[in-house]
Amino acid sequence: MIERITGHTVLTGLLGSPVAHSISPMMHNEAFRLLNLDYAYLAFDVGTDNLKTAVDGFKVLGVRGFNCTMPDKNLICEYVDKLSPAATLIGAVNTVVNDNGVLTGHNTDGVGYMLAVKDAGYDIIGKKMTLLGAGGAATAICAQAALDGVSEIDVYSIKDQFFDRAMQMVDNITKTTGCKAALYELPDDTSLRKSISESYILTNGTSVGMSPNVDSSIINDSTMFHENLIVSDVIYNPQKTKLLKLAEAAGLNTFNGMYMLLYQGAEAFKIWTDQEMPTDLIKEKFFTTK
Repeated sequence: MIERITGHTVLTGLLGSPVAHSISPMMHNEAFRLLNLDYAYLAFDVGTDNLKTAVDGFKVLGVRGFNCTMPDKNLICEYVDKLSPAATLIGAVNTVVNDNGVLTGHNTDGVGYMLAVKDAGYDIIGKKMTLLGAGGAATAICAQAALDGVSEIDVYSIKDQFFDRAMQMVDNITKTTGCKAALYELPDDTSLRKSISESYILTNGTSVGMSPNVDSSIINDSTMFHENLIVSDVIYNPQKTKLLKLAEAAGLNTFNGMYMLLYQGAEAFKIWTDQEMPTDLIKEKFFTTK
């Protein structure tokens, strides 16, 4: 057993706001302990205003790597030296690795989500998805789902700073993959209702409904659902968002963002350490299915 903390301890962490609710520190620190790695993971509440300062500080301090969560996933692209192919396509970063002062941004969210779908027992390959949101997590899901073989994705978003980038992404997906992707502006209940009626899965890829704003949901009308629909949410705090509660009350199968967090974290862990996270043990200790 290594001593905690030593003079050789390697620092990793999380940047975002808010982050106090995150279970990433517990997950990664337990994985470090299980593998006897002299690493530590801390959470830092840093929004976009101070992001560059924080990244510059991490670089100077020799921090091995860090995760980025909302609202930092898009802006962080401007402050790293290189982007992985996935991060370039998505236009967002959730994992950064520091190789001797060179920062490379990766995006493991999409892989994490698709593994979470499989873990929940569903096969969405060849089927249609309705996706809410066009920010960092949503675009990662959209890109990976298309690459993995989801046949059609309708993306719904407010017309914010991410909208034009999302339009470029869905056009690129349609041109370069076998998936038909389209972007629609919220609110458009008529179009959204039609899309959901044709979809196998509805996914909330936004922060709407996340603690402390637990009474919020993009969809508030359960008649938007159909009886065979699966409803998922990238949020894991609370474990049951208003959207998921509404879907469960309608008798639908649901799952939250817990396992997406697990699997995207496992991919980040491997990038930093070159070792596999013991996901079965981490799941057993920290994660639930609902």
